[in-house]
Amino acid sequence: MSIDKTQELVLNMGPQHPSMHGLFRMVVHLEGETVTHIDPKLGYLHRGMEKLAESRTYSQFIPYTDRLDYLASPHNNWAYVQAVEKLMGVEIPERAEYLRIIFGELARIASHQVCIASTALDMAGWSAWSYAFRDRERICDMYEMTAGSRLTVNIMRIGGMSAEPPEEFWPALQSFLDDSPEMLEEYYGIFFGNEIAMGRLKNVGILTKEMAENLSITGPVLRASGVDFDVRKAEPYSIYDRFDFKVPVRTGCDSYDRTIIRMDEIVESIKIIKQAVRDIPGGPIMAKVPKVIKPPVGEVYHRVENPKGELGFYIVSDGTTKPSRLRIRPATFINLQMLPIVAKGWKIQDVVAIFATLDAVLGEVDK
Repeated sequence: MSIDKTQELVLNMGPQHPSMHGLFRMVVHLEGETVTHIDPKLGYLHRGMEKLAESRTYSQFIPYTDRLDYLASPHNNWAYVQAVEKLMGVEIPERAEYLRIIFGELARIASHQVCIASTALDMAGWSAWSYAFRDRERICDMYEMTAGSRLTVNIMRIGGMSAEPPEEFWPALQSFLDDSPEMLEEYYGIFFGNEIAMGRLKNVGILTKEMAENLSITGPVLRASGVDFDVRKAEPYSIYDRFDFKVPVRTGCDSYDRTIIRMDEIVESIKIIKQAVRDIPGGPIMAKVPKVIKPPVGEVYHRVENPKGELGFYIVSDGTTKPSRLRIRPATFINLQMLPIVAKGWKIQDVVAIFATLDAVLGEVDK
């Protein structure tokens, strides 16, 4: 008697799994080691952020945004406070705009370093993981100098910034910028140029340009599929229109390009920070805003280019001190749609690598 195929195996991965990047669970259907179907299960980290906003004042909600994509907390602050500022018609001081750019791009670099390190670690690359985390610590040091915290960095306020960076911040920043070419060279040497990493990532988990557009994918995952779209260029916010930088785009559409494009973006972020440091003016860091924030009756949607994609806040104001409604558009929640489609037909070990290249943070996915 011949057996044409193996019996289907249903494998539960997560929510307590080191490769799931938080409390994410997927039910994987296998024939041997080949994936036939994936059923993602979300909600294990759901904290009701959007509902919490309705019982907090506009200012009280700012620290909650740190806990969304906690690997790039300044970006969450930025998107939210800019949405409120747009609703109120507030213009913030020039110096505050430049500081926001500096901290936003530092957060982008730190987030991409975690993505590179985590992808390496998920494929048992302990050494490669340590290089990127070593360098990220320097950014965390700069966070701590200014905001007093290293992860949930609550530094932006409605109308500007909470604090002026101390004197020691600027030499630390300059030293980091000077060392960055060597850092990136090390990442390539130990990870991206490694034949094992290339074998595990190249031509694996293909996300075509058409599929990425149809699924509303954003961020580096979209640009690694050949789509030239970045909110900073398409719909410039803050003062991004003053900076000279390119939007990295790759056309491999695979796991390798989804990872190495983060290194391309680090190069551009460093260029932006250097320009900001060169041009930053003196002056105040906070606009004159009321102590009690009461935006006029109305609604607003504001989006920014988070390190993981488009992050948007939709706010409805009824004229009181608290939002009537608040809705968050998280990048990685939308991007996770591709996982069951792209992973089908690959081996179970490839699924771990594919998921890592999505750079998912479950604090943002579940919110």
